[in-house]
Amino acid sequence: MTLTDTTIDTGPSIGIRPTTNPIPTMSSEPSIEVRGPRHDRYDEILTPEAIAFLGALHDRFAGRRHDRLAERMRRRFEIGNGRDPHFRADTAHIREDPNWRVAPPAPGLIDRRVEITGPTDPKMTINALNSGARVWLADQEDATSPTWRNVIEGQLSLRDAIRGQLSYTSPQGKEYRVTAERTPTIVLRPRGWHLVEEHIRFTDRAGRQMAASGSLVDFGLYFVNNAQALIDAGAGPYFYLPKLESSEEAKLWDDVFTFSERYLGIAHGTIRATVLIETLPAAFEMDEILFELRDHCAGLNAGRWDYIFSIIKNYRGRGARFVLPDRSEVTMTVPFMRAYTELLVQTCHKRGAFAIGGMSAFIPNRRDPEVTAQAIEKVTADKRREAGDGFDGTWVAHPDLITTAQAEFDAVLGERPNQIDRQRDDVHVTARQLIDLRIGRPITAAGVHGNVSVGIRYIEAWLRGLGAVAIDNLMEDAATAEISRSQIWQWIHQDRSTAEGTPITREYVEELIDQVLAEVPRSGGDRFADAAEVFREVALREEFPAFLTQGAYAQFLSEQD
Repeated sequence: MTLTDTTIDTGPSIGIRPTTNPIPTMSSEPSIEVRGPRHDRYDEILTPEAIAFLGALHDRFAGRRHDRLAERMRRRFEIGNGRDPHFRADTAHIREDPNWRVAPPAPGLIDRRVEITGPTDPKMTINALNSGARVWLADQEDATSPTWRNVIEGQLSLRDAIRGQLSYTSPQGKEYRVTAERTPTIVLRPRGWHLVEEHIRFTDRAGRQMAASGSLVDFGLYFVNNAQALIDAGAGPYFYLPKLESSEEAKLWDDVFTFSERYLGIAHGTIRATVLIETLPAAFEMDEILFELRDHCAGLNAGRWDYIFSIIKNYRGRGARFVLPDRSEVTMTVPFMRAYTELLVQTCHKRGAFAIGGMSAFIPNRRDPEVTAQAIEKVTADKRREAGDGFDGTWVAHPDLITTAQAEFDAVLGERPNQIDRQRDDVHVTARQLIDLRIGRPITAAGVHGNVSVGIRYIEAWLRGLGAVAIDNLMEDAATAEISRSQIWQWIHQDRSTAEGTPITREYVEELIDQVLAEVPRSGGDRFADAAEVFREVALREEFPAFLTQGAYAQFLSEQD
């Protein structure tokens, strides 16, 4: 199969826009400089062709990326000053047009009933490919600490896995190999638009040098190095798009995809993307996001943890009625989360798109049968609800949960690969329902302590290069750490007290930080002092940093030559 010969059907009945014209000639040559150390085999990823492609992507899209990030700040300022998000009047014609649909399912993405998520180091890659899941979300974002080694060696793991060449031997001598007859379809999640790659610098046409976009680096390296091999294997380059906040951001990604397909001369629509609806503004633009990506769209995912974080971030200063209780009380069955997920399923199926459920944080513990039983019980209930609501598939973070999740979807789907044909005409979600945050549960001393503990322990692991961490029998990643520190910030600034009567102040949280540092096991190589410093910066300072990972990345993870 050649690069222009693909099995993906993008038939004319759904309004595919053919793009047979060659890419425009660049007016000047952009400059990409790799400043990160070159370790063994890095040249297999950072090839001259790959670097040229990154330059082309940044030359064309870096300016638009900055515009979109500025628009994010403007909208967040508006919400903070009392203007609630709403369904847009200028795009009502898109929502009200019943005729348009997204592209039909691509090869390898027709049955997505269970998807496993995880980082892209060799061991986790092999475990994911042997897991029995239908799809693997290869995560270069929230489940990966973006050290230079993780970024490039994750790309090496993917390159080797796609070519059937991946193996790994642990420091203890245990060998890992891909042994499954049927491996999951690989879907890469690049970093969000807001993140940068400090180890690669871009010089624009005006001579200004800046850090490269983490999104374009992750996407570009994966696409240019693997598109041919993926197509030859009967699938294609597929992506999960995180942290989108508007249909304009979706349009930016769609233009990146179209440009990239032209760049390599592959058929329009070969790239497919599933968008995580994990920000509050995006929940009001689901139709529009699907529309802008319709030629490349594979559906939407309910990114529950970042969605909760987004709500706290946007409403952190808006008063007591927008304050959420303990994180454990913000479940998928509270009204505003029900409204968000039901609207997602209805919107997707109306447009022929997949609706993929989120990830329960509960994980089994092979050394503790009681913990495992509780995790299985909670995950069963979560996946039963999702399948019953109309989702076409769901996420798990641990291979031992695949059978549990699949059983719930098998019970609803039977032999059908999905339930896209199930319309949710019974759903009528209003803008008010999406921002009705009343739960009626308290903030407890245990909840405050838990947030401080999870925040510091996760950040400490992240600083050591770990992005997905089991803490107290829950799978924590950057999103859940964001919830933890954001709630602390909001509780302090909204003058909340615990149910036990203790005011939540900076001084109180400082005492808890000292307590957590005394509780955790310490070693000569730990990063708890740095983690506590980061936590104080993102939870206790007067200003609220939009993302905890941005400042910590710049301060601690850069290792430029």
